[in-house]
This record gives sequence, structure tokens and C-alpha cells, in this order.
Amino acid sequence: MDILACCKAFADMTRARLVNVLHHYELNVGELVSVMGMGQSRISRHLKILTACGLLVSRRDGLCMFYRTASEGPAGTFLQCVLPLMEQEQEEVLGGDLVQAAEVVRDRINRTRHFFDSIAVSWDRLSNEVFGEMDIVHEVLSRIPRCTTIADLGCGSGSLLTGLGQKADTVIGVDCSSKMLELAEQRVFSHGGVSLRIGELEHLPLRDGETDFVVMSMVLHHIIHPEAAIGEAARILEKGGGLLLVDFKRHANESMRTEYGDRWLGFADEDVHAWLDRAGFVVSALDAFPVNKGLVINMFQAKKV
Repeated sequence: MDILACCKAFADMTRARLVNVLHHYELNVGELVSVMGMGQSRISRHLKILTACGLLVSRRDGLCMFYRTASEGPAGTFLQCVLPLMEQEQEEVLGGDLVQAAEVVRDRINRTRHFFDSIAVSWDRLSNEVFGEMDIVHEVLSRIPRCTTIADLGCGSGSLLTGLGQKADTVIGVDCSSKMLELAEQRVFSHGGVSLRIGELEHLPLRDGETDFVVMSMVLHHIIHPEAAIGEAARILEKGGGLLLVDFKRHANESMRTEYGDRWLGFADEDVHAWLDRAGFVVSALDAFPVNKGLVINMFQAKKV
């Protein structure tokens, strides 16, 4: 890292504002245009300067490029020294940027919720178009032991809930879509021991250690902060509890965004392993299943230590 290049990069109010926002949120260029109220070419030019000196890191997901501040290495150390000074200043413009960024993130969440509300009745059919011959319900249930309390995070229309009820005394289904939960309620109406709760997976409506097993099946790619959701799964699990995480392996099928509302085009194995490790999990098995549309579904089995 060139310390002079970093200092020079910070000697511009627009770039200082970008660093401030991207320290708190990972955003793409279009979202930054909304936050900053500037043209795309101007934003892109400043992002290029900040990325070139190492203060920002980028992540490509299909056709989208996302940016955030560096958290490691010399650039991360530099930012650890500078960012507290920026926070102390509490300049009106910096605070306003964070308000706008929070609004952009809320808009993301609302779009996702509205999308699933709108396609809830068709969701099982849409899912089967992807899974093809794979019996995902069977594969999930076969990997879950008998336990006391299971949480199905991102339960959707409830395709797993009845089967989970045969594995545990209590089943808790959580989803952000009220329409999905209405369908799930119809499925489990006659089954006791199932509780449905509306909420975001990054802020679960469950107590610490409330469950002894968690299922996250085909939901992580819809979440803005997948690592935070994994951290929440760890929080609600008792020590020694199990986690089954099911999701797409990283791919480049952009149609999954428009047709299925996907936020992420799957995940690299090493990223999921890193998130699980930081949340306090040990992975015991990883199975991969090729499905339709050139996609692969990964199943991670892990234990909270």
C-alpha cells in the first residue's frame, strides 16, 4: 500500500464520503448513485481511485460489482485510524449519506419481501423448475437427527415444516414474507408444535440458544448480509447444536435474479466455510447435487462448537 496514494485519495470530499458509506454498507454503483446523488461516471471514477490504492475492495456477482472498505492488511489498518476521526466529526453531509444508504438497503429488503409476496402461490412450481428430479425435501430431512427444537429459517411456503415436525417436538418457521407464511400456515394447520414467525434472518425473532437444530434451505442467496444470517443462526443454537445449510454453488446464471428474485448468484465453497468458521461452526460434511439450469446445490452439515 502506498501511504501517499491513500492520503491523496482521502483529500477529496466525494471519496471521503464514499469510504464513509462503504465502511457501513456493501453497495453497487447504481446504489451509490442513489445515495450520493451524482452521475454514474463520476462515482465510477472515484471508486476506481479508491480501489487502486487498496482502500476499497470489490466483489463481482454476475453482472454486478459490489464495493466495501478494506478490512485487512495495511489498508485496513489505515482505515482503522482514519474512520474514527470521521465519525467524531459527524459532519451533516456524512450523516446524511448514511441515512440515504440505510434507505437504499431498506428498499432492497422491501423489494425482496414484495417479490415473494407476489409469487408466493407459484413458488413451489418455480422451485421445482430448478430442482428437477432432485427431491430436496427428502435430502434435507434425511440429514436431520431427532431433536427437541428445530428452526426453519426462510421457511417460505412451508414445504419442510410437516417433515420437520416428525423430527422435533417443536418447529419454528421464520420468513420475511407474510404471504409465504399464510401458505405455510395452511400446510401445518392440523399439525401441533409448529410456530410461525415473521422476521428478517439477520435479526431473528428467537432467543439465544432457543433451538438445537437449524435449517437454512435455499434462502441465503436472497439475503443482503448472508454472513450475518449465519451468525444469527449460531446465536439461536445451543452449544453442540446442528446446522444444515443448503444453497447454490456460485454460478453466473443472471436469469435467477429476474425470475427468482436472487440477490446472490450462489456462493463459493471457501466463502461459506469461512463464514461458518467465524460463526463458531465446524463443517462435518459437504454434498453437491447438480440440478436444472446448469446449477449445483450444496448441502453443508455443521455443528456449533
